[in-house]
Amino acid sequence: MAADRDSDDLINENLIESFRLRLRTYVAVDPVLDHLHFLDAEQKERVRQRARTDGDSAAVDVLIDAVLRKPHPVGWFQAFVDALSNAECKHAADYMRGKLPDPKVEAENDDCMRMIDILVPSLLDMSTKEVCTHCFSHELISKDDRDKITHLADNQGLRDAARELLKRIVRCPPGWYSKFIKILQDTEHQKLYDLLGGSSDSSITEVRDSDAAAGGPDKADIVLRDYQMDVAKPALEGENIIICLPTGSGKTRVAVYIARQHLDDRRAKGKTGKVVILVNTIPLVEQHYSTEFHRFLKQAYKVERVSGKSMLKISFTDIVKKNDVIICTAQILENCLEESLQGEDKGLHLKDITLMIIDECHHTKKGEVYNRVMMHYLKLKNKNRLLKKEQKETVPLPQILGLTASIGVGDATKLESAVKNILQICASLDASQIRTGNLGVYSNEPDKQIVLVEDKEMDPFGDVIKRIMRIIQDDVKLSPTCELGSQNYEQWVVQCEQQAAKEEAQEVRVCVAHLRWYNDALMLSNTIRMRDAFSFLNKKYEEELKSKTCPEEDHVINITETERKLFNLFRDNKNELEKLSENQSYENDSLSKLRKGILYEFSTRPKARGIIFTKSRQSAIALSHWIQENDKFDDIGVKASYLIGSGDQSLVKPMTPAEQKDVLNRFRNGAVNLLVATSVAEEGLDIPACNFVICYGRVTNEIAMIQSQGRARAKDSSYIVIEVKGSGVTEKESVNEYRKDLMTKAIAKICALDPADYNNRIEEFQLQAILEERVKMATKKKTKSEDPLGVKLSCRSCSTFVGTGDDIQIIEGMHHVNLSSQFSELYIQKENTSLQERLLDYETNGSIACKKCGQKWGAMMSYRGIDCPCLLVKNFVVQIKDKKFSNFTKWKEIPTRFQAFNYIEHASHLTDEIATL
Repeated sequence: MAADRDSDDLINENLIESFRLRLRTYVAVDPVLDHLHFLDAEQKERVRQRARTDGDSAAVDVLIDAVLRKPHPVGWFQAFVDALSNAECKHAADYMRGKLPDPKVEAENDDCMRMIDILVPSLLDMSTKEVCTHCFSHELISKDDRDKITHLADNQGLRDAARELLKRIVRCPPGWYSKFIKILQDTEHQKLYDLLGGSSDSSITEVRDSDAAAGGPDKADIVLRDYQMDVAKPALEGENIIICLPTGSGKTRVAVYIARQHLDDRRAKGKTGKVVILVNTIPLVEQHYSTEFHRFLKQAYKVERVSGKSMLKISFTDIVKKNDVIICTAQILENCLEESLQGEDKGLHLKDITLMIIDECHHTKKGEVYNRVMMHYLKLKNKNRLLKKEQKETVPLPQILGLTASIGVGDATKLESAVKNILQICASLDASQIRTGNLGVYSNEPDKQIVLVEDKEMDPFGDVIKRIMRIIQDDVKLSPTCELGSQNYEQWVVQCEQQAAKEEAQEVRVCVAHLRWYNDALMLSNTIRMRDAFSFLNKKYEEELKSKTCPEEDHVINITETERKLFNLFRDNKNELEKLSENQSYENDSLSKLRKGILYEFSTRPKARGIIFTKSRQSAIALSHWIQENDKFDDIGVKASYLIGSGDQSLVKPMTPAEQKDVLNRFRNGAVNLLVATSVAEEGLDIPACNFVICYGRVTNEIAMIQSQGRARAKDSSYIVIEVKGSGVTEKESVNEYRKDLMTKAIAKICALDPADYNNRIEEFQLQAILEERVKMATKKKTKSEDPLGVKLSCRSCSTFVGTGDDIQIIEGMHHVNLSSQFSELYIQKENTSLQERLLDYETNGSIACKKCGQKWGAMMSYRGIDCPCLLVKNFVVQIKDKKFSNFTKWKEIPTRFQAFNYIEHASHLTDEIATL
C-alpha cells in the first residue's frame, strides 16, 4: 500500500509541476490558503508575504513548493484540488482533475488573455464598480472578489480596482471573454466593446481575422512630419538605409510607416511580404508591439511578438509563416538562421523575410548578435555575386532598415578613424546611405551644466573600511598600487581572485573576495548615503554566513580559519561602522549637490518631470529610497521610483519586464515624476519627454550621453552632470562632447562621398568581414577538438573535483546540466530567494551549492518534469590537460563539444524508477 501511495504521490507531483505555468495564471492564493488546511500558519504567511511583495503569480510558486514539500500528509492532493475548487479557482481545479480543455479552445483562451493584457491601459478607464457588479451577476467573479474590488475602488481608486478586476476574470474557464465584452456593451462602454472585438464570440480568432483584412475604412493612419518623410524616402524606394535621429524624434513611427508601405506595395503586386523587427532587449519587444506596430498595422496585417520569455508554444518558424509582421529579440532569429544551415527544411531562411528592421543598430559590431545575424546576410549576398557571374538564379535578400539615435565612433580620436568605424557599421548593415534629417522647430537641445564637487574634509566611515582592507591585505601579503575605493582597485581584485582560484590559493581567494565587498562599499559611500553603503556591506556578510548553513540538519558546511577571521573582523567593526554611517555631517558633497538640483528643478518648474541616471542598481534603489524618505522632497511634490534592468548579471535582484512596464506607466500618467534609473532607461524604452535629466556620477560613452540628453527633450529642459569622487565623469563628458562632434563631422563626410567610392569601401569592408569570419570558424573548428573527458571542473572556492566535460549535457543549446550520480552527492539544494520567471518548458526551483564549502554552483532547473542541476561555469576552475583557467564566464569559451541532453533517455530512466516503487 505504501508503495502504491508513493507512486500516486509521484504522479500527482509531476501533474502539478507540468501545469505549474497554468496554475500561476489561474490561482488566487488568498482564498486557496483559507481552504488549504494541511499547511501550517508559518507556511501560509510565507505565501501571503510573497503575494504582498511580488504579486499572486510569484506567490503561487511558493504555494506550490509548500504543497509539494515532503513528507505528504494522507489525502494531500485531493485536499489541494478541493481547496482550488472551493476558492472559485475552478479552471485550475479542472487541470488538476485531468479535465483539460480542447487544445484549440485553450489556445484561443490564451489569445483572449493576451489581448486583455495588451489593452490593460485602455481598460483601466472603465466604470469599475458597475462592470464589477455585472461580472458578479454573470459569475465571472466570486462574492469575495467583488468585495475586494469594491474596497480597492473606495480606498485606492478606480484604476487599481479595474486592474484587480481584470486579473480575476481571466482566471475563469474558457467562455469568459464573450461574457466580458457583452458586459462592456451592456454598461455602455462602446469604445472598449469595439476595441475588444465587438460581436465576436468566446475567442479572439474572429477579431484577428477581421483585423487582417486588407485596407478598409478602419485602417489606422500614420502622418509623418517633413523631416521624418525625408529620412524615410530612400527606404520607401526599396533601399537599405540607416536612420539616425535623436531620441524621441519618432524613429519607430517612421519604421512602422515604411513597414506598412512595404507590405502594401507587395500586396498590390500580388506578392506576400514578411517584416521582421529585431530588438536587443525583451522589454522592447512588448513596447514596439503594443505602442507602434500592432497599433497601426493590426487592421491590415497579422502582427505578433516573440522573445525568450514568450509563452508561445509553437516554433518561431511557424510564427513567421502565420504572421506578416514579427517583433523579436535578435537572438531568436539568429538561432533559427543557424538551424537553417542544417538543411533546406530546417529553421528559417533569409529569403523568407522581405524587410528586416534593426532597432538600436549601432550595436551591429563584432561579437554582437546583430552582427551575427547580418553575417548570414553578407554571406548570402556574396553567394549571389558568384551566382550572377555564373548566370544562375540568385536568392532573394531582405531589405534592411537600421534605426539609431547615435551611431557612435568607437574608440576613434581622429576624423578618418571615425569615418572608418561608421563605414564598417554601414557595411555590416549593407546600407546605401545614412539619413539624419533636420528636425527644425521640433528640435529641443537641453541646457547643459556640469556640477563639480569637493572632497570630504573628514571621512571616518571610509577610514574604518580602509583600515580593515589594509589588515586583510597584510594578512595575505598583498600590495596593490592603486587607490582603495577606486575602479582600478576593483579590477586589481578581480585579477587577484582569478589567479588565486587557478593556483588553488584559497586563503588569498577568499580574502580578495571580501576586499571587493569593502571596495564596493567605499565607492557606494561616495555616491549614496553611508547608511546605504553600510547596509550593502552588512547584507553581503549576512548572505555569506547564510551560504555556510545547510538545509540538511545532519550536514555541516566547512568554514575555514581564514573565513572565520574575516567574519570576526567585520563583526568587531560592525557597530562602529553603523554608528558612523548615521552621522550625516560626513555625507558626500555629491549627494548634497544632487539634493540642491532636485529641489531647484521641482521648485522652479510648474510640472517638473525628470530622470536621474546612476551607475549601479544598488545606487538607483538607494537614491530612490533617500528621495522618498526626505520630507523636503515630499513638500514640493517629488514622487520618485527606480527603474533598473531585467538581466540577472548583478548581485541585486533584477526588475521583471512587468515591473518595468508598471513603473513606466506610472511615470507616463504622472503618479511618478522622477525616475532614478540605470542605463536601462537610456536606450530604446518609450519614456515620456522630461524637462530635466541628471547624470549622477555615471561614466558613459558618446552614444549613451546623446541618448541620455535625448530624454530631456521638453522645451527649456536641462541636462546636468554631477561629479562623484573617483568617477572621472566630468573628464569623460568632455571626451564625449568631442566624440559627438567627431561623429557629426564623420557622417557629413560619408554623406559627401562619391557613390562609387562609397560602394567600393563598403564592399571592401564586407569582403574583409566574410574572410575574417571564415578564419574565425576555421580556428574554432581546430580549437574545438579537445576531448570532453580531458576537461576537468573543480569548485572555485574549495577545489573539490566535480566532474569532467563528459558529464556536462546541453539543454536547448544553452543550459549546461550535470545529471551524473556522482555529481548528485557533491551539492546541496537551497531555496531560491528570488525565484525567476518561468521560461517555456523549464523553470528554476532553487540554487545548488557545494556541499563542502557552500560556494554557489548554479540552479536546480526543472525541465519537462526532470530536475536538472544547471551549472554556471564562472563558479568553477576549468582544467584542460595541464593548464588551469579561472576566467571563463561562458561555457562556449571552453574548447570542447558538450553532448546534447537526451530527454528520452533520462525520462525513461525516471519512469523505470517509478515503476519499481
